Order: sequence, then C-alpha cells, then structure tokens
Amino acid sequence: MTNGIRITITKTAGSTPRDAGTQMMVWPDRTEGTIGGGRLEWDAIAESRSMLMSEQTTQTRTIPLGPGLGQCCGGSVTLSWEHADGMATSQTRPLWIYGAGHVGRAIVNVMAPLPDFTITWVDTSADRFPETKTTTLVASDPSQVVKHAPDDAVHLILTYSHDMDLALCHAILSRNFHHAGLIGSATKWARFRTRLAALGHLPEHISRIACPIGDPSLGKHPAALALGVATAMIAPQTHRTKDRTA
Repeated sequence: MTNGIRITITKTAGSTPRDAGTQMMVWPDRTEGTIGGGRLEWDAIAESRSMLMSEQTTQTRTIPLGPGLGQCCGGSVTLSWEHADGMATSQTRPLWIYGAGHVGRAIVNVMAPLPDFTITWVDTSADRFPETKTTTLVASDPSQVVKHAPDDAVHLILTYSHDMDLALCHAILSRNFHHAGLIGSATKWARFRTRLAALGHLPEHISRIACPIGDPSLGKHPAALALGVATAMIAPQTHRTKDRTA
C-alpha cells in the first residue's frame, strides 16, 4: 500500500466530535476513517497532503475548535500527523457471530465499521454471506468451530435452527468466553435453560447467556435488533476506552 499520513487524536479537552485515540488515514487520492468531520477534518486532510508533498514526516498541534475553526463543539483536540502505511492496530474484542440471515447481516452492518471489535462470521454455506470484509467461516456444524474462538470472545447466536442454537450454547458454555447472546423469545430461553441444565450446565453459568437480545422498546425489525445489540456492546467498550485515555 502506498505510504500515507496517519492522523491521530492524542488528547481532547471539553466538547469534541471524537475521543482521544481516534485515527484516520490520508493518501493523495483517498481517505479512510474520520476524526469527526467539519473544518477540523478538512484542514487536517489538507495538512496531510501538504506533508506528503514535502519532506516533513511528523508534527503535533493543539487546535481550539471554537475560536480556531468556528466549530460549535467548543473544546480542543491535539492532533498528530505521521507517515504510515495504515491505522495502528488497537486492542479489540473478538466478536463471533453465528448466522448470516437478516439479523446477522444487520448486526454485522452496524458492528463492522466500529474499531473496537474484530468479527468472525460463521454459517453453514458460503452463499449465505453477502460480500463482506469480515472474516467468514463455513461449517456444516457451527458448534464445532467454537473451540477455535479466543477465551475473551463475545458470541452472538443467530442461526436459522433451534437445534443449532442449542448446540452452540452448549459448546460456548463448555469453554471460557467473555459474553454470549442468543436470539429468541423468553419462551425459547426457558426451554433452552432446561435443556442446558440437563446437559450438565449450572444455572449460574447458563445465566451468562443473554436471551432475548436487543432492546424491546426498539421493536423486532432486524435493524432495530442490531441497534439494540450494538448499543449494549459498545457502551462498556466506550467506558473502557475513556478510562485508558484519561
């Protein structure tokens, strides 16, 4: 990849459009990511392209958004510019999604652009996946790939088969995991709890799986479910990021 300029927000004060740690890349003919848009980003991109045409390799600048740029945020950001091939790798949470149906696709559409998660998407057939940049795995029995997930993974179970869902719950409960969610109703979950207990899982372990998922107040449309799931997942992730950059 052609060398470009990586812009990083290294510090913020007051009200700002993005948090510290946010990055974007600038090349002569394109950009990737965003530091919040508006005049701040416009000027930062122009500065990056000026650096690409000169011998300057790095710089840092603190920019007041109100008096300096006329943006209504009113805070200030410190930006760093540096030559790079891409955005720096950040600490991400592995997210394993089982099922490429309507809800699976909606959740991936919402979660994939977020920098805090690395998605592995599992289904029984390659033709069930849309064109995607996420890692996809094809398995006739998705429960058999659970053993390959990291111990800190988040699992979302969204398949077309209740038997497959149950097998996935059993496989996930049989190993270490960070969190798991299962699509379904309260009635479905009550039946699953009974069957999982019969498979030898303790009630306190079974309760680590959230079911139903999403926010009931948003409705049951796939996009609404995706918004509810994403909101629940990124809220604690955002708090952790702010703690690291405070």
